[in-house]
Amino acid sequence: MNLQENTIQAWIKVSEQIRMILDKSERSTFSDQWSVVCRQAEAENPWFSQDQLNHALQGISMLLDPEKLQVFARKYQNEGIGKSKEVGVIMAGNIPAAGFHDMLCVSLSKQNLSAKLSSSDKIILPFIKSILEWADTIVAAKIRFVENLKDVDAVIATGSDNSARYFEYYFGKKPHIFRKNRNSVGIITGDENEYDLILLGRDIFTYFGLGCRSVSKLFVPESYSFDSFFEAMLEYKAIMQHTRYMNNHDYQQALYLMNQETFLTNNFLIVKEDARLSSPVGVVFFESYQNKESLQTKLDSINDKLQCTVKKGGEINLGQAQMPGISDFADGVDTMEFLSNLE
Repeated sequence: MNLQENTIQAWIKVSEQIRMILDKSERSTFSDQWSVVCRQAEAENPWFSQDQLNHALQGISMLLDPEKLQVFARKYQNEGIGKSKEVGVIMAGNIPAAGFHDMLCVSLSKQNLSAKLSSSDKIILPFIKSILEWADTIVAAKIRFVENLKDVDAVIATGSDNSARYFEYYFGKKPHIFRKNRNSVGIITGDENEYDLILLGRDIFTYFGLGCRSVSKLFVPESYSFDSFFEAMLEYKAIMQHTRYMNNHDYQQALYLMNQETFLTNNFLIVKEDARLSSPVGVVFFESYQNKESLQTKLDSINDKLQCTVKKGGEINLGQAQMPGISDFADGVDTMEFLSNLE
């Protein structure tokens, strides 16, 4: 087998181990290690709860679906590639294993990866690499975790609008992908049933709303009643047991009360009318629309600030925001094409 086939097969072996970890009926070599990793990750970052870590691992498992992985990788096959380039990746840490897709893409492109992990997420991806080392030491050796990016040929960096200025200053002369702030929105038409709204809640509450694919803003019809919405959100009332989440909710509620601002709450989620896209933890903003045409005009005007839009029957259905496919590139920029064309 050539290098790319070896890489694909190595990641398929990783996929098999992850599925065994998630399916507790079959014991993986790495099952006990995953339990330890979860405890360590949550101790270092309380936002990384056991449920959220398992959700992230489930997402990785879906990205490594053997059939889809092979189709994806072979689409970018380039046997004419010369010496592997050193690709530096500055990874986000807002959600567990946020940088995994970049790590996978660099690996599949046959380039070398120098990854700077976020201080908020230093445990999960090294664990995934340890499984890859078990599968194929040669493939795993092309992935390194570093403190500083030195002597890299290209850079992929994910951060805030503010950090993007630093990325440009330090790495702007190299081939690069710089990702800035993006948010995700949900569209309510008024035709949703209770189950649909429960699925929407998944898009709101997964990762406590900290992901760029987390729904932080709703577009609702004029005069929309949130009664059925709040009834459906009761499905997620267990989030009240998470201290940091509730501290954020209570702080925002106190702030709105002090400022005499109008809002709705069910005691663990605040819904507030606001033109902004990015809402605080524990809060979802909403904006009303008159008709489909005015809504589309609004969405078109903010398209460059959106990561994804969820809607019943839409391109991304309700409940699917945090389960991107392997070809769902962040910010719509084809990472594999970028990596495959490095010279």
